[in-house]
Amino acid sequence: MNTLFVKLSSVLADKVLRKRIFITLLLLVVFRLLSIIPIPGIDTSRLATFFSGNQLLGLLNIFSGGSLAQLSVVMLGVGPYITASIIMQLMTLIFPRMKAMYQEEGNAGRMKFAQYSRMLTIPLAIIQSFSFLTLLERQGVINQLDPIAFVINILIVTAGSILLMWIGERISEFGIGNGLSLIIFAGIVARLPLTIVQLAYGFDSSKLPVYIALVVASLVIIYAVVIITEAERPIPVTYAKRVRGNKVYGGVSTYLPLRLNQSGVIPIIFALSLLVFPQILFRFLAQVNNARIRGISMWVDTTLQNQWVYGILYFVLVFAFTYFYTAVTFDPQTLSSNLQKNGAFIPGVRPGQSTALHISHILTRLTAFGALFLGIIAILPLIVRGLTGITALAVGGTALLIVVSVVIDLIKKLEAQVSMQEY
Repeated sequence: MNTLFVKLSSVLADKVLRKRIFITLLLLVVFRLLSIIPIPGIDTSRLATFFSGNQLLGLLNIFSGGSLAQLSVVMLGVGPYITASIIMQLMTLIFPRMKAMYQEEGNAGRMKFAQYSRMLTIPLAIIQSFSFLTLLERQGVINQLDPIAFVINILIVTAGSILLMWIGERISEFGIGNGLSLIIFAGIVARLPLTIVQLAYGFDSSKLPVYIALVVASLVIIYAVVIITEAERPIPVTYAKRVRGNKVYGGVSTYLPLRLNQSGVIPIIFALSLLVFPQILFRFLAQVNNARIRGISMWVDTTLQNQWVYGILYFVLVFAFTYFYTAVTFDPQTLSSNLQKNGAFIPGVRPGQSTALHISHILTRLTAFGALFLGIIAILPLIVRGLTGITALAVGGTALLIVVSVVIDLIKKLEAQVSMQEY
C-alpha cells in the first residue's frame, strides 16, 4: 500500500504527467457528454424493447462506449475505425508494399498507414450508419424521416464516429494510454452502475450460491488475465566481445522477453468487430424486396443468433486474430537481423535464418497458449449465461478482459513516464 501511495505521489508531482492525465480526463468527459446527445426522432419505449436481451446490440454497445443504448450522435463509437484497421492489417498480408510501409519505413510509414486507415473509416462509417439507421427505422425505433432528414442523420452519425476517432488519437498522442482502448474502457465503466442495478433488480435469493460463484469466478478471471498478460518467456542473448581502440565492448549476457500474449486485447476487439459488421449488414438486407437476398440474409442472421454457432465463430476468430496480429506486429526475421547487426546471438543457435526460425518456433507455441486463453475467456460468459440464465453477463467476460487489459497497459505507461522523468 505504501508503494502505491509513493507511485501516486510521483505521478501527481510530475508537471508533464499531470498535464497528460488532465488532457486524457478532459477528452473522456467530452466523449461522455457526446454519448448522451441523442439523434432526432427516437421512440424511447420501442428502443428499450429493441435492446432488451439483444446480444448483437450488447456487442455494439461495447464499441460505442455505451452510446448506442441512447442512440447518441456517436452511436457507432470506434467500430468503423477498428474495422478499417482490420482491413488495412489484412492488406499487409496481401500487398508486400503495404507490409513494407507498416514494418520497414519507420514512423513515416506508420503515419501514412494510419492516414489510409482514417480515410477508409469514412466510407465504412457511412455504410454502417445507413444500414443501422435503416434497420432502426424499419423496426419503429426511429420515426419515419423524409430523405433529407435521413441523410442529415447519416451525416451526423458519421461525423460523430470520425470525431470519436479524432478524440482517441488525441488521447494517444497527448494523453496517457491508447485512446481507442480508453474510450471503450470508459464506456464499459460508465455502464457498470446500470449493470449492478439490473442484477439487483433481477436478484433471486434462491440463486445466491450462483451469484457468489460468479463473483469468485470474476476474481479468478481477473487474476488469470493479469498473470497471462504479464507472463514472459526469456530467450537468452549474448553479445560478442568487440575491441575498439583500447576498450573492449560486449561480452555480456541478457535475455529477449517474448510475451505469452503479444497482441493484448486487440484480437478480442477485432473479432467482435468482424462479428458485428456482417450481422448489421445482413439484418439490413433482410428488409429488401428481393426474395432470394431476403431469404439468404434471414438464414445467415438466424444462424449467427444460434449460441453454438456464435460461440464457435467467436472463439475461432479470437484464436485466428491472435496469430494474425502477432504475425503483423512481430517479425522474427527482422529481430534476427537486428541481433546479428549488433553482434548478438542466442547460445547454441546459428545467427541469421536459424535464429529467426528458433524465435518463430518459440513464438508459435507461446501464441497458441495465449490465443487459447483469450478464446476461452471470450466465450466463457456465453457458457455461464447458458448455465445460469443471467442475461446481464452476456458480454461480461469480454468487457472484463478489456477493462483489465487497459488498466494494466495504463499502469505500465504511467510507470514508464515516471521512470523517464526520473532519468
